[in-house]
Amino acid sequence: MKLSSDILLRPIISEQSTEHVDLKKYVFEVRPDVNKIEIKKAVEDLFGVKVQKVTTLNMKGKTKRLGRHPEGKRKDWKKAVVKLTDASKTIEFFEGLT
Repeated sequence: MKLSSDILLRPIISEQSTEHVDLKKYVFEVRPDVNKIEIKKAVEDLFGVKVQKVTTLNMKGKTKRLGRHPEGKRKDWKKAVVKLTDASKTIEFFEGLT
């Protein structure tokens, strides 16, 4: 059984993701093997909010080079965009970012 704290790896804080905080959309990096139902349950358990919708994206790792050495590749990862209901409170972690 996966713990809620193991499912959500870290919040994604970027210019684009902070614009969606007003719409109650939050972006997280999650484990690649979890599904939308597990993500929804983890967010509701950790932050005490009500989730309306979860959207997931599988992100491909970028290829990188260091000088003349052969190409390497960053790891693939999974991103989840979580939309809260209108009646739900906001997540306090993201409050001071906008």
